[in-house]
Amino acid sequence: TRLVLIPVVLLAVVLAGCSGATSTTGAPRSAIGEPPVENLAARTDVKPAAALGAPAAGTADQATTTKGNAVPIAPAFDPDRALILTATIALRSGDPWGTSDKAQQVAAALGGDVMGLSQGGKGDDRTANLVLRVPSDRFNEALRQLRGLDAEVVSSNVDGKDVTEQFVDLKARLVAKQSEEQRYLALLARADKIDDILKIDQALTVVRTQVEQLTGQINGIAQRTKFSTITVSILPALSVITPADPKAWDPSRTVAAALAALALILRGVADLAIWLVIFGGIPLLILGTALLVTRGRRTAVQHPA
Repeated sequence: TRLVLIPVVLLAVVLAGCSGATSTTGAPRSAIGEPPVENLAARTDVKPAAALGAPAAGTADQATTTKGNAVPIAPAFDPDRALILTATIALRSGDPWGTSDKAQQVAAALGGDVMGLSQGGKGDDRTANLVLRVPSDRFNEALRQLRGLDAEVVSSNVDGKDVTEQFVDLKARLVAKQSEEQRYLALLARADKIDDILKIDQALTVVRTQVEQLTGQINGIAQRTKFSTITVSILPALSVITPADPKAWDPSRTVAAALAALALILRGVADLAIWLVIFGGIPLLILGTALLVTRGRRTAVQHPA
């Protein structure tokens, strides 16, 4: 029996060793010291590409659009900032008045309006100038549609003015003045002397005036940040002059050349006549003087004293 058990135990030891070697070499890479492959889709701490510094899709498309056209498109502004956006665009069109009508339709379709319009000229020299006002959140769209009009962009400029600090300062001053107004109202309710009532009422009037002024300034800035202004000037298109073929026969050019040659000949004849009149008179004067002297001598010889 003991002789039978020895081979069985040895076989069991060999099988156990082989099983351990197989589990060691066939184990996944994470089991031998390398980190496991993580499921990035399931992680919540992975930031999108835009947060890591890569440009967003809208920004890339916007930059491409700007590069392909002369009208600059304003970048994506921070919605938490108070910005006053303005733009000026100069166009050339074959029909400036018709293009100005289309520009007005662009502003109206985007919820804006026309602040000013002037049209002048006649025929091929017509011009138009517009001042459009559009919602600030449709500012870029308005620029794109104006760029898409049937006109050539001559020049353009887009400007953004940050008035956030001014806006916050005015709001803080308004809150302070409103608190001061409430304190004067509380004092006025407790005052029992006419002199005190008059003084408090005078001070309250000054504070209310300041509250109204600050409120007007805040509303003005809010209105200017809510709507953006686009100034558009439309000029007539430049006419293209096709140069004439120098090899082609043109009777008018021949006539012009002949007249020019005739003018040169007449000018030369006139110059020659002037030279003859001026310098030809000197020999005649000398000859006349000589004849007079000769005749005088002959007379003296024939009639001696």
